[in-house]
Amino acid sequence: MDTEHPDGDMSEYSEDGQGGTQKVPTVGELQELIDEMIVAVEEAKTVPLSGNVMIEREEMLRMLTTLRDRLPEEMKAARWMIREREAFVARTNERARSIVDRAKRRADELVSESHIIAEAVEEANTLVRRAEGEARKIRLENEDFAHQRLEYLESLFGKLIAQVQSAKAEFHRARPPEPPAPGT
Repeated sequence: MDTEHPDGDMSEYSEDGQGGTQKVPTVGELQELIDEMIVAVEEAKTVPLSGNVMIEREEMLRMLTTLRDRLPEEMKAARWMIREREAFVARTNERARSIVDRAKRRADELVSESHIIAEAVEEANTLVRRAEGEARKIRLENEDFAHQRLEYLESLFGKLIAQVQSAKAEFHRARPPEPPAPGT
């Protein structure tokens, strides 16, 4: 079930493996966590006589662990969607084969009756074309759906990478210039 959030993110719910559902984190939620980490680094106290800062280890580890624990859910959802897509394609292909087999059997029956040979061939061809068209349509729709979900994940990871790169750049900008060497 998808719901629209004020920040424009789509929130999804997935099975948690215990018969319930678990909220899949949105891009906004993950960005908030990264923002908290950036603020923690920005507000960290400077170690005297160095460019280093002191960060509360437990708090930073908690935030990093939370971020790590949330990211695999997105990847698990992508793997699940791909497996579901493959299973769906296999089921539709099997259905199409079944339709084609029925059409061929029916065509064989009709061919054996000499007075309706032309009609049997035409009906069999129509059934085969319809089955192939239906299978093609289902396969294309399924591929489009999987493509959209993978684009969403690609966008999500792109935003996360941009946030991480921004945080890394912020670390470099936060360093004060080195004091001049004594006697120079």
